[in-house]
Amino acid sequence: MMMDWKAYRSDLLAQIGDIGALSPETLKGYRQLGAAGAQTGKLDDKTRELIALAAAVTARCDGCIAVHADAAARYGASREELAEALGVAIAIGAGASLVYSARTLEAFDASRPSKPGGG
Repeated sequence: MMMDWKAYRSDLLAQIGDIGALSPETLKGYRQLGAAGAQTGKLDDKTRELIALAAAVTARCDGCIAVHADAAARYGASREELAEALGVAIAIGAGASLVYSARTLEAFDASRPSKPGGG
């Protein structure tokens, strides 16, 4: 079943509004953090949103996907551009799994009893 992304985004933003009402400085700080990168003017809005979507995939954040997919579409990103950005997310996810696999092998080897003779 496909997710109703528009309804999800709307519900999420309402819930975030509730958090903002309870803790306005938290929401203010979050918004400042989000706006800070745009202040440099080095990347356009579409590129920033494509990066945000790749990061959202690696963070596994449905809320981030809902908000930034909408923004990327509004800034004119194409499905092909999105697919390229998602390809980066897929590669990073695979790379991270490879790195953590090496760490897991190391942890496993460190947990094994030492064999006589140093092996």
